[in-house]
Amino acid sequence: MDWNHLYTNFDGRISRQPFWIGTLVLWAASIALSILAGIIVGSASTAMMLIQLVIGLAFLVPSLAVAVKRFHDRDKSGWWVLIIFIPLIGFIWYLVELGFLPGT
Repeated sequence: MDWNHLYTNFDGRISRQPFWIGTLVLWAASIALSILAGIIVGSASTAMMLIQLVIGLAFLVPSLAVAVKRFHDRDKSGWWVLIIFIPLIGFIWYLVELGFLPGT
């Protein structure tokens, strides 16, 4: 698997397996960095909130790249990632559409 292509390029398609692997790697790295930052600066400080914001922004583009490629595999536009902003229903739709339905 080409990790650079998976996380930085918005072109192409990926099947369910690379989607789950890419998503779980991003999720695990985000949690690990958050725990490390909590140990270093303390969990109740303003600096921790700033670090969490930086971590979230750093993982935004890679997660969008993975999701857009998966939507392409489902024959949908990459703009479908915006469905996540619909409360509750958007997350369920996103999870089912990208995580469980087969590509074309």
